[in-house]
Amino acid sequence: MTRIAICAPATAITPDHAEAIERLVADEFPEHSVWVHPQCFETYGHFAGDDLTRLTALLDCANDPQYDAVWFAKGGYGSNRIAQAAIARMNDAARQKTYVGFSDMGYMLAALYRAGIGQPVHGSMPVSARSERGREAVRRVLRWFSGDGSGLEPSLDGKTPTVAFNLITLAMLVDTPLLPDLSGHVVMVEEVSEHLYAVDRLFFSLSNTLPRVAGLRLGAVNNVPENDREFGQTAEEIAQFWCARAGIPYLGRAEIGHTASNRIVPFGLASPARGS
Repeated sequence: MTRIAICAPATAITPDHAEAIERLVADEFPEHSVWVHPQCFETYGHFAGDDLTRLTALLDCANDPQYDAVWFAKGGYGSNRIAQAAIARMNDAARQKTYVGFSDMGYMLAALYRAGIGQPVHGSMPVSARSERGREAVRRVLRWFSGDGSGLEPSLDGKTPTVAFNLITLAMLVDTPLLPDLSGHVVMVEEVSEHLYAVDRLFFSLSNTLPRVAGLRLGAVNNVPENDREFGQTAEEIAQFWCARAGIPYLGRAEIGHTASNRIVPFGLASPARGS
C-alpha cells in the first residue's frame, strides 16, 4: 500500500475535489490510501491559506512517517513563496517520500531535487479527478504508485537524468536558491495560456541561462491566446530556433503539459514509485 497525503502549497481545492479523489482511490485503487489535509480548503486571497498555513500543512505531510508520498492537490501560483522554508524544515521521514505535481509545483519539485530530498515527480494532480478525462490522468499517477510504468513519458531511457517543468516556472527559477544543477539533464518544458511572443521571450531567457544540458524536449503548448498579429513561428519552431542559437540539442516532443495525456517524469532517472 502507498499511503498518500495531499496538501496544497499554492491554491485551494474544494471538498468536491477531495471527495472525487477519495472515491476514485477507494473504488479503483484499494491498494492505496489518501488523506486530504484540511488546509487544502483554506482561502487567503489567491492562496490556499496564508504562507504559514501552507508551509505548516506541507511539513505536516512531508515530515509524518506514516505517509509514503505527498501529492500536491493543485497548481496555481504560490508554492515558490514557501519552498525554501519548507526544505530547511524537512526531516528524515521527508527524505524517504515521493512528491508528485507539476505546473506551479515545479518550484517545490526543483527545491526538493536540489536538496536531494525524496523523489520529485512531474505528474498530474488530484484536482483533475472530477472530470472523466482528468480522472484518466489521475489514474496514470495512481498506477505508477502501484509500480506500473506505462504512464511514464515514452522518451525516458533510464540512462540520462531528466526533469520536466512549466516553461515560465523554469524561467523564474533561474538565479534563485531553488534551481538544481541541470547539467547533463534532458529538460522537458510545457506551457499553457501564454502568447507565442511570451513563449519566445521565455526561451530567450532560458537559452542564455541554462547550463550545458543534454537536450530539450517540448511538451504541449496549449490554450495560446489570440494576439493582434500572428507571431510567425509555431511553439516548436520557437524552441528549435533558440536551441540552435544556444547549441542545445533539440530532441523533439514530449507528452507532458496541461492536457489529459500529461505523462509522468520522475526527476533524475525513471524508477518505480517509492512505497509501492
